[in-house]
Amino acid sequence: MESKGFGIFGYGLFFLVLFLRTIHGDVSYSIPEEMKRGSVIGNIAKDLGLDLSQLSARKARIDPENDNTQLCGINLNTGDLLVQERIDREGLCGKKALCVLKQELVLENPIQLHRISIRVVDINDNAPQFNEDSLKIEIQESADKGERFLVREAHDGDIGENAVQSYTLQQNDQFKLHVNTKSGGRKYCELVLDKELDREDKKDIMLLLTAYDGGSPQRSGTVLIQVTALDANDNVPVFSQPVYKASLPENSPLDTLVITVSASDADEGINSEISYAIDHASDDNINVFSLHPKTGE
Repeated sequence: MESKGFGIFGYGLFFLVLFLRTIHGDVSYSIPEEMKRGSVIGNIAKDLGLDLSQLSARKARIDPENDNTQLCGINLNTGDLLVQERIDREGLCGKKALCVLKQELVLENPIQLHRISIRVVDINDNAPQFNEDSLKIEIQESADKGERFLVREAHDGDIGENAVQSYTLQQNDQFKLHVNTKSGGRKYCELVLDKELDREDKKDIMLLLTAYDGGSPQRSGTVLIQVTALDANDNVPVFSQPVYKASLPENSPLDTLVITVSASDADEGINSEISYAIDHASDDNINVFSLHPKTGE
């Protein structure tokens, strides 16, 4: 019994030692996204202390660790680790602050694996964008000076300083701009009425709002805001309940009805007409749900 137990232990120890000898330590690189195909990431042979003559003889190759996307390759003559396909940080990691591409250098006869970690750094390759080319805001001519009107925020696929950092409003006589910061650093803005409206004097006001990121070179996006002054409306839409809650299975098919919201307005005519819209959704959820502007579905 003792001899058999020792034999099992010895086999396990041998397997562990063999495993440790075939899986080698990590090597790490940091590169900007969107490098050209064929760009050199680093010399993997030099960094791992490998003999160049062994690369071809042992059929060295680069394999992805987690999926089938072959983004990197190796030059067997020089030992250079190369960009083989487009490396897009947003496509790989979305809004994650840290984006690491995991690859493996594989050598045969005998099999050896070297793990490669490539940190993909964000570049300013996306400009701020609004969901629409133009926005319409209706304001009662009875609105008081200083009243604020929420404007939908711009979105940017980049992160950190390369994301939206500021807004500016075209010079005008009626409105100023107030910029707010949410938790997490996302910025949105409000129009502040600086001079009371006079519908009989000017019914429509056109404003150009520009969003800027903090990258270099700086990128921007614009939206045209049409402000329409309405006759006095002394009632606001009221929802049938203060909070709507719904749940649905994660595998629900597209166009599944989640919930229907409903609001009413005590005014008459155009002042009683209601339209629905989703605002202040996160970047991850902005395209997950749609809301019918008339039915509230």
